[in-house]
Amino acid sequence: MEPFNLKSFKRKMMTNRPILRRFLSRVESKEPKGLDKVMHQENAEVWKDMDCLACANCCKTMSPTFTTEDVKRISKHVGMSVQAFRDKYLYLDKADNDWMNKQQPCQFLNLDDNKCSIYEVRPSDCAGFPHHTKKKPLDYIHVYKQNVEYCPATYKLVERMMYRMEGEKLK
Repeated sequence: MEPFNLKSFKRKMMTNRPILRRFLSRVESKEPKGLDKVMHQENAEVWKDMDCLACANCCKTMSPTFTTEDVKRISKHVGMSVQAFRDKYLYLDKADNDWMNKQQPCQFLNLDDNKCSIYEVRPSDCAGFPHHTKKKPLDYIHVYKQNVEYCPATYKLVERMMYRMEGEKLK
């Protein structure tokens, strides 16, 4: 596996983001035949070459949504009350009524090795990221549109799907 270059990914993503998003919009408006099968096959191929610890861009640039259960579990793990944990680490996003990290990168990310210091009790949003197999692909296109900008695995998945379904190759 070759070393991951986050700067190179960001340049590539900025160039190709409009193309990938247009592809996803086409998929969303008219589901191609065999979408589920293609997505699951391509997802398996993507993970053969991906190492999340080489990147951790999600932890560096995004915030998970913390459910009530997440907050209870994590606050107990770190030896804090729920309220103290929320006060120290989270804010309430009033638009969605979601608890989110106050800071980026995530306070639990070790920047030396990109490992999560609360991995065993991490938020369910983190455990499921990048959500490639969480739901049927068509139900989750809006998430792929967002994550393609942050997650090299999602970028690669959408790129592979686009090539396989439309024959279009990115630069």
